[in-house]
Amino acid sequence: MRIGMICPYSFDAPGGVQAHVVDLSQELRRRGHDVRILAPGRPGNAPAPGMTLTGPGVAIPYNGSVARLSFGPATWRATRNWLREAPLDVLHIHEPNAPGVGMFALAMASGPITATFHTSTTSSMILEASDAVLAPLLEKVRGRIAVSALARRWQIEALGSDAVEIPNGVDVGAFAGVDASAELADEPTIAFLGRYDEPRKGMDVLVAALPNVLDSVPDLRLRIMGDGDEMALRERLPRGMSVDFLGRVDDARKAAVLAAADVYCAPNLGGESFGIVLVEAMAAGTAVVAADLDAFRRVLRDGECGELATVGDPEALGEALTRVLVDDDRRADLRAQGSVAVRDYDWPVVADRVIRVYETIRGPGETIRVR
Repeated sequence: MRIGMICPYSFDAPGGVQAHVVDLSQELRRRGHDVRILAPGRPGNAPAPGMTLTGPGVAIPYNGSVARLSFGPATWRATRNWLREAPLDVLHIHEPNAPGVGMFALAMASGPITATFHTSTTSSMILEASDAVLAPLLEKVRGRIAVSALARRWQIEALGSDAVEIPNGVDVGAFAGVDASAELADEPTIAFLGRYDEPRKGMDVLVAALPNVLDSVPDLRLRIMGDGDEMALRERLPRGMSVDFLGRVDDARKAAVLAAADVYCAPNLGGESFGIVLVEAMAAGTAVVAADLDAFRRVLRDGECGELATVGDPEALGEALTRVLVDDDRRADLRAQGSVAVRDYDWPVVADRVIRVYETIRGPGETIRVR
């Protein structure tokens, strides 16, 4: 099939949706499909072949974070040119509720259109203002995918339509087979991934939990992957504690850091419709301790594959971290359970389900029409 994939978020900044689009496209190409991608971003920042980037995005508040979207006359023209560049059998738009390239494509195109909804809330005034425009456009979508039960529930409640639940994918083999020798430490290690200045990522909760953990694990090391104000965070951490600020890391190093850690900690406060890094940690063979968000609970199978702690409660988080760090049997059990659970998220499994959606919505010989 000739597949057009649209991502609304700029590739100038890393993000889960961008990674999902690239990885899904690569899996589809491995199966012989022709995939083209349209997204915001500077031309030099394309991480994969077959991508058309429309230029830098504009930062707007979205889902408790900041998203870089591209809209305006130049983006409209770029979207139209891309759609007309070559025939498409299927158009797959990610986050069609975000203004920009996806919404523009919906306005111009019709036919076998699939949309994937990644988030479970839209807390942006700009996005709320676009609802009146978006509603009739979404009626063009034939195949609706939600990456989680929360994202599916939001679509039912906010948009009045249902979706098939297909989770985000992970290259399980890449995480399971990573060489972590260069990242191994002598001390018990907790890994954290995320923009630690962003309140919803929960670093404040982890910082408050650490003194209690250090009582039982005094030689603890914390390894932080992500951006933020390093000096400000260092001042808040327990005095004398070992901590590594690794900054942004590529996928290979992320996998190695996760595999070398004893525990991956996700103390998030909210705004999560899935939990892709939890899946990555489990694939790397790392025990997981996470906040008891609904999205995380589902990924961890209600605590079967990871310890869950009350959201925003440092004491509960500290107890969970301590329990896993000091109990070798518990840690080994979580790793074993996680290695089984991640099979459902392997890209070949996820891509099979996405292709079935494509096949369901497309009539014999039908292609995308552009007005």
